[in-house]
Amino acid sequence: MHRVLVVGGGYGGSLVAKSLDTLADVTLIDPREGFVNAAASLRALTRPDFAPNAFFPFASLLARGRVVRDRALSVDPGGVTLTSGARMDADFVVLATGSNYPFPAKPVSTGIAEQLDDLRATHKELAGAGRVLIVGAGPVGLELAGEIKEVWPDKSVLVVDRGPQLLPGFLPEVRAALHRQLDALGIELRLGTVLPALPAIEPGRCGPVGVLAADIWFRAFGVQVNTDYLRDGRLTPLSPQATVPVTERLNVRGYEHVYALGDIVDLPDPKMASYAQTHAEVIVRNLAAQLAGEQPEAVYVPPVERRILLPLGTRAGVGQLPTPAGVAAADFATVYERKGRDLFTARFAERFTV
Repeated sequence: MHRVLVVGGGYGGSLVAKSLDTLADVTLIDPREGFVNAAASLRALTRPDFAPNAFFPFASLLARGRVVRDRALSVDPGGVTLTSGARMDADFVVLATGSNYPFPAKPVSTGIAEQLDDLRATHKELAGAGRVLIVGAGPVGLELAGEIKEVWPDKSVLVVDRGPQLLPGFLPEVRAALHRQLDALGIELRLGTVLPALPAIEPGRCGPVGVLAADIWFRAFGVQVNTDYLRDGRLTPLSPQATVPVTERLNVRGYEHVYALGDIVDLPDPKMASYAQTHAEVIVRNLAAQLAGEQPEAVYVPPVERRILLPLGTRAGVGQLPTPAGVAAADFATVYERKGRDLFTARFAERFTV
């Protein structure tokens, strides 16, 4: 049976590993104890009873394959060398290591118990704060503001961003609806605002922030792609943005047996989970064909039109989705049903069931 190594167990990597589990000898490599549903992390911060919904142990993902809790140190055409010193050879490799993002959107700890402890500790800090500063008005910062306001409607929440507008590149009516809903929730927004420096106090700690009279602050900007293990060039040169060049079939350029997906690929797609999962579906089709001795034919074409589901808690939110007539604004009911209700918990509970 062909050996398939999947490096990274996030949204795309876990889908590839699960889908190929019956077709190949699959090994998933990830330093964490379980999958992190980052879409649920912000609600996990504000509602400790909801927090377990953000984590799914890798032990419940694969029926036949195995999970190795380690990090990739280097990748070459023949396989992966791990930070532990172990070497894993493979017939096919899928790179799905994603990106890092500031806590609480993505955890720092790798064990589920420790991740939950971190969220509980920060929840306690947040509960004691009167005025909250969020630096970054992208989807993460805005979702965090909405979740905070739903639990603590009397807290003062201020979101600042150096950019001149919300959701650049999205439909004007989506941006207008977002402004109206933020106003209705009492979320203060300051665009075009550059702080002289980030607060000296650690994010998520209640104390004298020293900026805009806040008691606590959160950083909601700064994606860093996880490709350090490829910098040795043993597999492929990285782009100037440290991303991986891929073909239309999502092969790493120069290799028909190595694939890459998600935030690490050199594509114009936004770094969002939905795009990583679409990449994964293409790779699964191509790898399934190769495992059967057939030619891979699935092609990925980056969409021109942007899509987003942006809940602000469970009672507000905006969206933009493709339709047969072109991209269109999504109403709140659609945003709630597709994401806001449970932040994809049910979907991943099904994936992480052997």
